Formats: sequence, C-alpha cells, structure tokens
Amino acid sequence: MQKITPFLWFDNEAGEAAKRYTALFGGSKIKETALLHDTPSGTVEVVSVELYGQEFTLMSAGPLFKFNPSVSFLVACRTREEVDELWEGLSDGGTALMELGEYPFSERYGWIQDRYGLSWQIMFMGEHPITQRIIPTLMFVGAVCGKAEEAINYYASVFENSQVGEVFRYGKDQAPDREGTIIHAAFTLEGQEFAAMDSAHQHNFSFNEAISFVVNCNTQEEIDYYWDKLSFDPNAEQCGWLKDRYSVSWQIVPAMLQDMLRDTDPGKAARVTEACLQMKKFDLAALQRAYEG
Repeated sequence: MQKITPFLWFDNEAGEAAKRYTALFGGSKIKETALLHDTPSGTVEVVSVELYGQEFTLMSAGPLFKFNPSVSFLVACRTREEVDELWEGLSDGGTALMELGEYPFSERYGWIQDRYGLSWQIMFMGEHPITQRIIPTLMFVGAVCGKAEEAINYYASVFENSQVGEVFRYGKDQAPDREGTIIHAAFTLEGQEFAAMDSAHQHNFSFNEAISFVVNCNTQEEIDYYWDKLSFDPNAEQCGWLKDRYSVSWQIVPAMLQDMLRDTDPGKAARVTEACLQMKKFDLAALQRAYEG
C-alpha cells in the first residue's frame, strides 16, 4: 500500500471523475468503489483509483469543500504530444490558469483547472529523468507565503525515507515575492515525490480539506506518532482528519480501515462507521472491537 495517498473531496462527481481520469491517463484503472452509509454527509461514494501507477482516493461527500490551486498535480510528460493530449482532455469544461505554451522552464507546459476545479500542471520534461509521473504540488500563499521551505524541511523530519531535492529561489527583482523564497522545490516523503512553491501574489484561496493526504498506518504507535507530529489545530481534529501548522490537511488512518468499511457484512461496516464518527484520533483497538461486534 502507498504510504501517503492523495484524497480528493468531490461534491457528487467522484465516480464520474474516476472514469474520466482513468480513461485519460493511459494504463490507469479504477481499483474499488464503495458506499459508506449514515455519515454526516449521508451516503457517500468512495472510489480508489490508480493513475500512472499511483494511488488516489476520490470521495463524493457534498459541497462543503471546493478544490483550488493551492494544491495541484504536476504531470511529468515524456513527449510534447502527451502534453497536448492531456491538455485537451483536461480542458473539456476546464479553465486555463497558465496557457499551454513554451516557458523558460519547459518547452511545453500549461496549468489548468479541470471541470471539477481540480488543478493540473502538465509539463514536458525534456531530458530530465522521470521517476514519478504525478507529483502533488503545494503552493504557500497568504498567511503561509514564504513558509514553503520551512514546511518541507519539517515534513522531511517527520517522515522516513525523505529528503529535500532541488530548490529554486526568487531573486531580488521578482516582487511581490520576497528574495530567497521558493519558486519551486522538490522533496520526497516516504520515497514519494512532492513539490512546493511560494506565491506572494494576491490569491483568493488557501489550503482546505478538499485535498488531504492520507497516511496509512499499521500500528497504534504509528497513528500516535503522526498525529502528535502533524496536528496543530484542535478544532480541525475529527475522524482521523487534522490540519498541520501550515493548514495542510492530513488523515492519519489505520491501513486496515478500508477493508473494515468495505466488508460485505453491512453490520460490521455500520459499526465501524459509527465508531469512527465518535473519534478524533483513531483508536485501532476500539475500531477492531466495533468491527468484531
């Protein structure tokens, strides 16, 4: 199981989006679909997909949260033609944030919000080696602008098999961005690639729960460790969800929870769902007791 999984909160389009994304990203697939009943959002659909070999979870749980460009997904492409094909597919009903074209950092690049509001950066990588096809990218704006470097160093201290890679900085003549802050930085957590950037321009968005990152844990000790390291806002703690000091949302989740919630015995799934709703940090033993009845 992938240690860190992007989790995407849709209004009611998770199933539709899963079909579109798996058709667009070649060799991708829908792994599993489940319905969770009696949640605060009613019955919700949860879809697990694999896009270019990477796991994502999509959930339809109502209009409470909306995607915005504070978290985007950089798609590393081997050819210009692949860039054009993906751009065409994602443009259907979408809005360009940076038009497809040639830029100093790439011969073929564009940044787009698709029809669901999810942001994608499509980039021809040229001679640069590609080790991961889709890279979650965090943009630090507003109150957290200028904190990208601090954040990625902190994340690298929390997760194993982590490191900070190439860092590109703003110069003194790139106002409103402050000299020395991050244009783009690459980093890995648990061997998975991420990127971060600062932007001091005026933005009407910030990190929210529409995109979170699930940390799959095998023991209560792991759950306790990540919860203690990452949780910063007690008011945001609910059902395994938390917000860190930069307002990025995480879910600290037992790896076995998916199997419990998708059990063919509706009684087991209902008991586990009810138990989850009573918790902030997950108690693995209590969930097991609920599952067993």
